[in-house]
Amino acid sequence: MNAPIEDLDSDALRHELHGLLRYINRVRQEIASISRPADDAHEFGTMSDQLDAVIKATDDASNTIMACAEDNEEAVQKLRAVLTDPAQIALLDQISENDMNTIQACSFQDITGQRVTKVARSLTYVEDRVTALTELWGKDEIAKVEIKGEEKTEDEKLLHGPALDPTRAISQDEIDALFD
Repeated sequence: MNAPIEDLDSDALRHELHGLLRYINRVRQEIASISRPADDAHEFGTMSDQLDAVIKATDDASNTIMACAEDNEEAVQKLRAVLTDPAQIALLDQISENDMNTIQACSFQDITGQRVTKVARSLTYVEDRVTALTELWGKDEIAKVEIKGEEKTEDEKLLHGPALDPTRAISQDEIDALFD
């Protein structure tokens, strides 16, 4: 049975309340740091955009690879029509088999897209929960919380990943010029 409140040790109660208060402050600090990240790399919108870019890049790459394999197969069929040497025909068969294997391997893009979409949905779920907690706690209160940013190395400060907007991306020629 529970003891009456008068019988509780006031030091123990004070200790428990102090621990609970520290925990609540820590939760508030975590909510603030998630809802107001120190840098763009940790914003939910940026993360979702990055995941969308991964899906698009793998889709584009797969389509390019499959189109090239199909073009190769057309060239193989043209060569097959004019060649009679069994050794050359065997090489064409090998090229055709490689093309089919390449096209089948490109199915990774569908699976990758499905998995990344699941991660994006989970990220959106977490974002929605953080937004709800921020609103419950009060945006003004969360805004008052001091956020400690992560220390980055000089190299990390320079790395932002590929540009999501292709019109703002550095061209391969510009990158090559850095090494000349």
